[in-house]
Amino acid sequence: MTTAPAQRRRDLEHLAESAAARLPGLLVAAHRIAATVTLGSHGRRRPGMGESFWQFRPYAPDDTPQAIDWRQSAKSDALFIREREWTAAQTVALWCDLSPSMHFRSQKNWPTKAERAAVLALALGIILIEGGEKILRLAADGTPIMAATAGRLALSQMADRLARDLAEPGNAGNPAFNSALPRHGTTVLIGDFLQPLDRLASALAAFAERNQSVHLVQVLDPAEETLPFSGRVRFEGMENEGGLVIDRTEAARTDYVERITAHRDGLRALAAAHGWSFAAHHTDMPANLTLVALHRAIGERQR
Repeated sequence: MTTAPAQRRRDLEHLAESAAARLPGLLVAAHRIAATVTLGSHGRRRPGMGESFWQFRPYAPDDTPQAIDWRQSAKSDALFIREREWTAAQTVALWCDLSPSMHFRSQKNWPTKAERAAVLALALGIILIEGGEKILRLAADGTPIMAATAGRLALSQMADRLARDLAEPGNAGNPAFNSALPRHGTTVLIGDFLQPLDRLASALAAFAERNQSVHLVQVLDPAEETLPFSGRVRFEGMENEGGLVIDRTEAARTDYVERITAHRDGLRALAAAHGWSFAAHHTDMPANLTLVALHRAIGERQR
């Protein structure tokens, strides 16, 4: 008879092997996607306090005379201000939903929602780290996994944890995001966000209270948008919701599409009400398109 500790050890070994098998592909995909985002010579190139020259800009009424660069101004009839590059590292918190329902895909040649969410999060982490920022990975319940870190060690730790979480999906949860996140920070949330809107609004309230800049990325399988099935179909929940049989799925398509569209519009409105960004991503889309838009949105909010 197998003892409980021995079985648990074998289970852990199996999970470790599964996580290790996922790690190389996860890193390769993330690096490839991150490489498509052009950052120039420095990822944080925006004006602020620092030593490096950033750019010249025209003098504005609220500028002080001491800020004028007289040498540059002497070359024309206009006055110019010399701006320096902002050099203080910022922290961006990253959260992605890897719960059982995210492990869905309708086509074998498409990634699961969880795989795409993990790759997007890791690719964004690569870009932020290379740009001199710090990253803070949030656990499934919204609490920080560890202190904000930078450098290759941070990426390695993040990739290891993502690979383990993909290999062992956690329980479905409703993250409260009520931990002590810094005020006026930046957080990226990646998931399918198919929970009721009032529940999502409640979960995200903590970010508004802390004046956080939040970026929502909704990841869906194309089938979840279009319900491309016909005939009698049995749908099974992936998080113990039970099953549902629809005799004529095509007859329910119009109502279904209207509801999923209304839900996405509600998410977009929720984000807009707080001045946050929202992006929709389908797993059959190139990941780099969403990553470029997300990185641009983060940069615009941090200026």
